Amino acid sequence: MGVQQDILINWSPQETRVAIVENGAVQELHVERTLERGLVGNIYLGKVARVLPGMQSAFIDIGLERAAFLHVADVWQRPLEGEPPGRPGQPLVPIERQVFEGQALMVQVIKDPIGTKGARLSTQISVAGRLLVFLPQDDHVGVSQKIPNGQRDALRARLQALVGPGGGGFILRTNAEDASDAELAEDIAYLRKTWTRIREAALTRPPTSLLHQDLDLLQRVLRDLVGEDTQSIRIDSREQFARLQDFGREFMPKAASRLALYKGERPIFDLYSIDDEITRALGRRVDLKSGGYLIVDQTEALTTVDVNTGGYVGARNFDETIFKTNLEAAQAIARQLRLRNLGGIVIVDFIDMARADHRDAVLAELRKQLARDRVKTMAGNFSQLGLVEMTRKRTRESLAHMLCEPCPSCQGSGQVRTARTVCYDILREILREARQFNPREYRIVASPRVTELFLDEESQHLAGLSDFIGKPVSLQSDSAMGPEQYDIVLL
Repeated sequence: MGVQQDILINWSPQETRVAIVENGAVQELHVERTLERGLVGNIYLGKVARVLPGMQSAFIDIGLERAAFLHVADVWQRPLEGEPPGRPGQPLVPIERQVFEGQALMVQVIKDPIGTKGARLSTQISVAGRLLVFLPQDDHVGVSQKIPNGQRDALRARLQALVGPGGGGFILRTNAEDASDAELAEDIAYLRKTWTRIREAALTRPPTSLLHQDLDLLQRVLRDLVGEDTQSIRIDSREQFARLQDFGREFMPKAASRLALYKGERPIFDLYSIDDEITRALGRRVDLKSGGYLIVDQTEALTTVDVNTGGYVGARNFDETIFKTNLEAAQAIARQLRLRNLGGIVIVDFIDMARADHRDAVLAELRKQLARDRVKTMAGNFSQLGLVEMTRKRTRESLAHMLCEPCPSCQGSGQVRTARTVCYDILREILREARQFNPREYRIVASPRVTELFLDEESQHLAGLSDFIGKPVSLQSDSAMGPEQYDIVLL
């Protein structure tokens, strides 16, 4: 049986959530929040408000509350005859000779406005597609630097043949190294069509208009996520369904034919308990059907996955038990990486296997499952210590980084000092202060757990200290305080 893929879209004004379900199991989650969508990539018809020759820059009004900033280095220079564009040796033409006040200018945001700074702009326009980036002002064909040297020339030749004499330059993105000619041709047509629309808008709309916005998550579903196996794309908002249909009909008719409006009684994400999946994807422990489990830890440098047998010792043969748990773990790990969108280095600690054929079979299963990932992954062999190192390309924020923040009590370390440790810190601090100051009384303000400990098991030590310094020590409980926080007030 082939893979049956369904895409479910849950839309609300504040957030769009997309789940990709294969054969009934959630494989990928994508979330986009309306307030967190930046302006980078947006193309505007700007109006030059002020030219500052001294700073070699200009302020451009693009309809935001603060004027945006354009520096001479970001102004597109027409290349000299026979030279590639943007050549470092080419002297910059002063900004006052290139733009003038009141001029309408097509600009693209390259940096979002932050704090008091306006957005940063460029007049070097680029339009991103799924596999290619279109540069309407240039005419050379380039290939991403991240693609290995050996493949680059062959890819460039293929792309040149597909581009033909239609004008404009293209850069092949890293994720296009395995793309077919048909997919590339589809992307070229989409980008040229988009550029025609932007140009027409620039001629008909008034200055400070938004001409093009990089696709939102809904439209990217049709552009990037729909594949050969996709059976249906269901969305629970009538208004967004109509909008997607219009977009799909114009740019992606094949994908648009699979769109359906979901009218069920239950929320669309309840069909496959996707909200429960999200909760589980934020936890450390992942239970396997066999009784084993994974522990997934995401750190700054890498992600570690530890495989454990748990209570599963069911099979007659211990080696078989371990082998079965590891095989199941290989499938679960590939899915968890997609679900949590973990990128960078991943280290997997499978349960040690004595037999080489078992190790090979587990590695083969892991690679087979990783091959289904739309993001580029690479897995090594078992190391001397029995670990498997692998990498997965970082494409966007991981699910945990998007939906969570570090705990204010432990700052993300996952541990806080025990109440007893905090009690002893407080006793030492009072002793230190007693040598410097001479107050009437010391008051300890701390969390309820610390205060309770002082009243109960640690009361003897507190009384001993009070005796030693010859001053009374009182307690005040403050439930707003974290487990490690305390104050010593001198009265």
